Amino acid sequence: MLLSDLGLFIRKERKAAGLSIQALAELAGVDRTTLSKLENERLPEMGYAKLERVLAALGFELTAQPAQGLPTLNDLQRQNREGQ
Repeated sequence: MLLSDLGLFIRKERKAAGLSIQALAELAGVDRTTLSKLENERLPEMGYAKLERVLAALGFELTAQPAQGLPTLNDLQRQNREGQ
């Protein structure tokens, strides 16, 4: 999932929770402008701790799972060896 996807998810969940951007920013301890940029896909990068706090304020946590449909490093290395 890209940061822009997370921003759209956060906006949807914030609205579902009946929170303003300002209210969520205060709950999460982040700047309102940063949160606005995140939700509007204008934030190129956001630190893990801030993102984790925003998600936690909405009742979510950031987790990792295997990518679906993308090759692993081993797959790419094998394809490279086979192509030589």
